[in-house]
Amino acid sequence: MTYLSMTVGHCGDYSVVSLEGELDLASRQQFCQALDHMLTRPSPKIILDAAELRFCDSHGLWALITRQRDAEARGGCLRLIGVHGPLARLLTVTQLVDLFPPYADLDHAAT
Repeated sequence: MTYLSMTVGHCGDYSVVSLEGELDLASRQQFCQALDHMLTRPSPKIILDAAELRFCDSHGLWALITRQRDAEARGGCLRLIGVHGPLARLLTVTQLVDLFPPYADLDHAAT
């Protein structure tokens, strides 16, 4: 069974979503619903902390891409911190590192 836990906090103008578990087909809807709520605001600024994300498949990646596009379309952004393991490999293999540049930490992502 897929497990995804999301904790939401704030850092300045940014919503910070800490992910723990797996972002895949089974958890994608939960993830999308949570972010879609944040994306209704004007100029949504979201930082996803993937430090505790253990797995991400193509469904999870597509959810990230579409939410990134939605944020930019509304004048905001979606940034990633703590990228490692399967998500880092997936971003490298799909050549999406430019879309999701790695930020060292929360302070760098929130500037």
